Amino acid sequence: MLGAQDGAYPWEIAELAEAETRRQATPGQREVVRAPPLRLTELCFSELRAERMSPLLALGLLVAGLCPTVHCLPGDMPDSGNVAQEDQPNRTSVDNLRLTTSNTDFAFHLYKLLAAQTPNENVIFSPLSISIALAFLSLGARNTTLTEILEGLKFNLTETPETEIHQGFQHLLHTLSQPNPQQQLSVGNAMFLKEELELLDKFREDAKALYASEAFPTDFKDPAAAEKLINDYVEKKTEGKIVHLVGGLCKNTMMVLVNYILLKAKWKTPFDPGDTYESAFHVSRSRSVQVPKMSFEERMVPFFRDEELACTVVELQYISDDSALFILPDEGQLGAVEAALLPETLRRWRASLRMRWIDELYLPKFSISSNYELETILTQLGIEKVFTTKADLSGVTGTPNLYVTQVVHSTVLDVAEEGTEAAAATGINIAFSSGVMNPLIVDFNRPFLLFIISKDTQSILFGGKVVDPSQAPH
Repeated sequence: MLGAQDGAYPWEIAELAEAETRRQATPGQREVVRAPPLRLTELCFSELRAERMSPLLALGLLVAGLCPTVHCLPGDMPDSGNVAQEDQPNRTSVDNLRLTTSNTDFAFHLYKLLAAQTPNENVIFSPLSISIALAFLSLGARNTTLTEILEGLKFNLTETPETEIHQGFQHLLHTLSQPNPQQQLSVGNAMFLKEELELLDKFREDAKALYASEAFPTDFKDPAAAEKLINDYVEKKTEGKIVHLVGGLCKNTMMVLVNYILLKAKWKTPFDPGDTYESAFHVSRSRSVQVPKMSFEERMVPFFRDEELACTVVELQYISDDSALFILPDEGQLGAVEAALLPETLRRWRASLRMRWIDELYLPKFSISSNYELETILTQLGIEKVFTTKADLSGVTGTPNLYVTQVVHSTVLDVAEEGTEAAAATGINIAFSSGVMNPLIVDFNRPFLLFIISKDTQSILFGGKVVDPSQAPH
């Protein structure tokens, strides 16, 4: 069992200097968005039957074994001499566009399936995190199992060979891992391996070189100690947002992979807490809830009125120049807008944004979360064999007797005036007549969509739908 050494866990010793640097670089930073999505899957020998977890554990993340989901941490990228990075400087904008288009296509296909699964509930997820997890898993996949995963991620393998896909994710992760004093974006992963499990050298080397993956030997014969080790790691990496992720591990667990994304960013122009007030949000035609609603008046904002899809698009920017795109369908048009979600739709919206004078804008202050078991949904995307005893994951250990039992994804998203929960004040808003003729008023008082987009990579970091902002996080 890999445990604490001199009061510190193994990953803490390696990261102490980096953590201290980060704390000094962002003193007292207040957050607008906190979204730590994590994902686990369990690789067991195929002759073992997967044990269902207790329903009580569905709240965090149901444990299963390996669906490596990996992101880079600052300083974790391999040096430039690594073979996997030889083509890195030669990547073209066409390559990046192809990766972004595939990732966006996967994001929208996944969104539609999640929304259909729970049509009257909030949806929040990190498509990029799931994409990287599956791409990482594909390092160990072979034959039909490999093809299903990559095509399920919406890659055309005749146009984009497997090698270029991994290099594309490597480049994306390298870009996301660059230090930015204007926001905190932490992305990373760890593999917790059964002590006796011997990985192929190529899988271990590629995992490190392409996806900056770390591996920790773990004694799964002592499930309680293994759970504590993993949960402590998760709690530390998510800064306490996820405190109990793993439970009910079986002694036959071979590997648990944890992935996280933590984003903290401040609005370029924050909302004034004094202008937050209680107002009605119309969940449906027959049901309304009272929610705290943030507001501003008389501000220039990127804006687009899409008459074709009957929706209004507003972009709110963070200091880092990343942005949140809010899409407000007209009444009765939510389903039509969801059906039209395609990479070209997103490109058209963003290309059509123009600075407009907004007389009044109202946006709910909310905190939403989600927990998804993705096996069935991924099967609908054509990723099937990896969940069966016919899976070929021989690239992991050299033997084909491994398969994935679960893929679970959890996300938390908070949106507030400046991000600090304690700083949010609720007051009474007294409206007054400004005398403006035909004022432009945007009121997010009914279900809307949102997508948080990285400026540097054009990737959707988080996406979803707010149906009821009064719903407490799970």
